[in-house]
Amino acid sequence: MDGKPRLQLRGVTKRFPGVLANDNVSLVVRPGEIHALLGENGAGKSTLVKMIYGVLHPDSGDILWDGEPTPIDNPRSARKLGIGMVFQHFSLFEALTVLENIALGVDAKIPQNLLEAEIRRVLDLYGLKLDPRRIVSTLSVGERQRIEIVRALLLNPKLLIMDEPTSVLTPQEVEQLFETLRKLSAQGCSILYISHKLHEIIALCETATILRAGRFVAECDPRRETSRSMAELMIGGNLKEISRTPGRAFGAEKFATRALSLPKIGDFGMALKEVSFSVRAGEILGVAGVAGNGQNELMEALSGEVASPDQMILLEGKTIGRLGPTQRRALGLSAVPEERNGHAAVADLTLALNGALTARRRMGFVTGGLLSLSLARAYAGKVISTFTVKALGPHSTAGSLSGGNLQKFIMGREILQEPSAIAVSQPTWGVDAGAAAAIRQALVDLAARGCAILVISQDLDELLELCDSLVVINLGSLSRVMKVGEASIEEIGLLMGGVHGDPQATVEMTEALQHAH
Repeated sequence: MDGKPRLQLRGVTKRFPGVLANDNVSLVVRPGEIHALLGENGAGKSTLVKMIYGVLHPDSGDILWDGEPTPIDNPRSARKLGIGMVFQHFSLFEALTVLENIALGVDAKIPQNLLEAEIRRVLDLYGLKLDPRRIVSTLSVGERQRIEIVRALLLNPKLLIMDEPTSVLTPQEVEQLFETLRKLSAQGCSILYISHKLHEIIALCETATILRAGRFVAECDPRRETSRSMAELMIGGNLKEISRTPGRAFGAEKFATRALSLPKIGDFGMALKEVSFSVRAGEILGVAGVAGNGQNELMEALSGEVASPDQMILLEGKTIGRLGPTQRRALGLSAVPEERNGHAAVADLTLALNGALTARRRMGFVTGGLLSLSLARAYAGKVISTFTVKALGPHSTAGSLSGGNLQKFIMGREILQEPSAIAVSQPTWGVDAGAAAAIRQALVDLAARGCAILVISQDLDELLELCDSLVVINLGSLSRVMKVGEASIEEIGLLMGGVHGDPQATVEMTEALQHAH
């Protein structure tokens, strides 16, 4: 490393109507440094990296590149400087090959044979496994992420920005990614790394800049911190641990499936194959897995968005497979889908009306076919206050809330209905440490009151902290039930990668586990 910073921000400020997103932020990233950017939802991380990548422009302050003030007009300008970015949500065409997708994202016009040779060179250099001729729809999520990484590496980047890169990866894929990033760092590439997974920051990064409410509040060495201490710097207060009643006993079975099988819908759907589980009163069952392995199809079947044979889904002993969402809710089943925007909430509706969407009958808002707006507003106000949702009030639209605050509202809307059973997909997706802790505690408290809870999550740490037992979903099938505390991370990760039901893969998994120990 030389003494000159690779990237330096000096007093960068960015305003939007009614919001000060970044307030006089300064930051230094040195050559070869793996530098974390941390903060709660709405702390200003995304706005900051979008200015570095040229998507947005600062209202005031300077961006210095290799010690010189440098305007970054657009992403193409950023790439010319050597700045690459791997976004949290991939921009890929599933019907095209890996090679074709990468070609679409390369600024220069390169003959296909030369581009393929360069892709293979980069893959070999960093030990990445990927076939340039494969159709994207046939790839795992980890393999799809490698496409984005290779596309960025073809720039020979001097700075690589990564936004929540491990949110959909197995533990094994995370370690492979970290090996790649460490190789890049050793060659002098700087890495700016955004993640809510603080144990990853400790394992990977040597410096962390922490933002709160758009302002710089601290810089630290993560290797000398704990996940808890960094989370408390982010939220500016004490982080509460999940509190459970010791020696909890579970009641009778409340929510179950019996060999639930459904054909796949569309070209990219996933068939469900004899999915069976049982959740007792007071129990939390987790479903782990890499995205695209049937989680959405399972949620649609459980919530009633997709009908199934009657006897395959049971709620308190009653068969409900043919019932729709409204009928299931009347019997006491709540559901929270993965996609909060447009699926769990309507952006243009007020929080009062969004609350009424699912709570109107169970909470008694409807009389003689008419909705009581005053009752709906009162309920939304209760959700806002109970779950500390940052909103101006029940009249605020769902679209005006940050992602984390909307997630808290949606979870609160369902939990305060005191359901008999609830199925939740990605309960803390994109939510900061403080809000995630509040949501998890609310689920634990709900279970303590006798609710049967099914949690589908790609965050394995969340499942291990929250659940009593878990299963892994892969290619539409469930693994055996494992008690939390008895299952090893290695076994869960290998099951997430797809080994159950394959005799050869089971042998390979056993050998891998023996090698790991």
